Amino acid sequence: MLSAFIWWGSIALEVVLVGRAWQCGLLRRYPLFYGYIFFVVAEDFLRLATVKNTELYNYAYWISEFLAIAAGCAVVFEIYRLALYSYPGAARVIRNVLMFVFAMAFAKGLANGLNFHRWRAEASALGVERIVRTVQGIAILALVTLFLAYSIPFGKNLRGILLGYSLFIAWRIVCLTFVAAQGRDFWFYAYSASYVVVLSLWLAHLWSYEPVPEAEARGNLERDYLVLAAATRRRIRETAGLLGKAVR
Repeated sequence: MLSAFIWWGSIALEVVLVGRAWQCGLLRRYPLFYGYIFFVVAEDFLRLATVKNTELYNYAYWISEFLAIAAGCAVVFEIYRLALYSYPGAARVIRNVLMFVFAMAFAKGLANGLNFHRWRAEASALGVERIVRTVQGIAILALVTLFLAYSIPFGKNLRGILLGYSLFIAWRIVCLTFVAAQGRDFWFYAYSASYVVVLSLWLAHLWSYEPVPEAEARGNLERDYLVLAAATRRRIRETAGLLGKAVR
């Protein structure tokens, strides 16, 4: 009964969040984030439609779990895209690094889920999620550290997306690491209820559009990136020259 109440409450908040975004024009401003919300809504209704068929439900559940992990990566990309919009050079490098790291995390998790050429959907999904969620948490922590170091403001909308998703990631990592994945105990309901809190945070911070305020030291990050990139290129040229002399 409680799980059904939490489930339907989450769906209601998701629908309100999307409806408000449509009304205020936030869908086009944060397409990856709301794409994730659309996916979660579709996932909820898919599971609801298959709940009476255990075999079909399990199949739909684990397939959607794999897709949900990838969709969560899109939220991290959205956060970085919004946060580093004014710093195109640094944003390009960080985006490429994130793509590589997430790809490696997926590969590692999938490899752990293989058992003598036999596919284990549950173990694979949980293994991939544990690794990818940890990488997502590190990426978010790195972004917050970067913004604090350069005194860059987040703005209300971005701060809400960041707070909500950080809470979701932190709680999910705790559950995946320390809590058994079976049974409906306190941790099961606590995790489900935490998603309601996340949706409430998003709804409060994304009720209307508010642009990110301009940073006072806006050029510092991009300038430091250009200096670092120039130094890296110089080191690469020097290394290539030394290798060329060694070969000759």
